Parts: sequence; C-alpha cells; structure tokens
Amino acid sequence: MMYKHILFFLGMALVLISCSSDKNDSEAETQVASTAILGTWDATELVIDDATASDNTKFAKGILDLLTDKDCYVVTLTFNEDLTASASNSANYVEVNATGTGLDIPCPTESDIESSTYTFDGTTVTTTKSNGEILSINVSIDGDIMTVDAADLEIPNFSDDGQMIFVKR
Repeated sequence: MMYKHILFFLGMALVLISCSSDKNDSEAETQVASTAILGTWDATELVIDDATASDNTKFAKGILDLLTDKDCYVVTLTFNEDLTASASNSANYVEVNATGTGLDIPCPTESDIESSTYTFDGTTVTTTKSNGEILSINVSIDGDIMTVDAADLEIPNFSDDGQMIFVKR
C-alpha cells in the first residue's frame, strides 16, 4: 500500500513539473516571438502577381529590384527595445533617368523619416504615430526574413495585393 502512495506522489510530482515546464516553454516562445522584430529591416523585394498587378506596381517592383541590386534600400524599418520605431522612406526621392543604354536610377540621398511607438505580439505590429494615427500590420518573421502584406503598409497609390520582403541587417 505504501508503494502505491509513493508512486502516486511521484507521478503527481512529475505531472506538476511537466506542466510547469510547458508553461515556461510557452512564455519563452512568446518572449522570443515578441523580440524577433527588434533591429533594422531593409525592404529588398516586392512580391506581386504580374497577372493582376497594375503597371505602376510592376514599375515600382522593377525600380525596387534595380536599387536593391545596388545595395540601395528605399524603405528601412527600425524597431527598438524601448518600443520606439522609425521608418525611413526614400520613395519620394527616386529619380529615373532615361539614357541611351536604358534607365539610370541612382540611389536616393534623401529620405522621409517617421517615428512612432509600437507593440508586437508575434504576428501583428501595431504602430502609433505622433499624430495618434494607429496602423496594424500583419507580419511573418522567419529568422532574418520578414514578410509584410504590402496593402497593410498604406503606401500611397498602392492598393494591389502583394508582399513586401524585408531582410534584417
């Protein structure tokens, strides 16, 4: 009889330890997910459906591809541990020059920078701009690659479906 009581208490102890461990693992995973966004991210690719994308979107994708090939990043996002964020956008300063050999697109030297605060729950970034405007963006992070629904970014004159790919520095 004593043997059964010892086994019972030993079994209960193992169950409690394993449940406690699961809780800690879950909390650790949530912590990792919430910190995965920290750092500086450069927009490197716009993934679109050529069959449904507008000509403007296709042109924007081509420009982004050309500039990325030159290690020139038009959009850069930075997420800090203190829950502040900044977005650097050079799109308004891109110059397209026609030459005898094709298009010449130099890397912009100016950019617009917007600061905000943010929260990140592992799948959604919610930013609050200085004017109080709130923007929620669905993201997927896999290591050093972040995929964002491009329509969520509220880029002026861009309403096509697509994904913006960011690479962490």
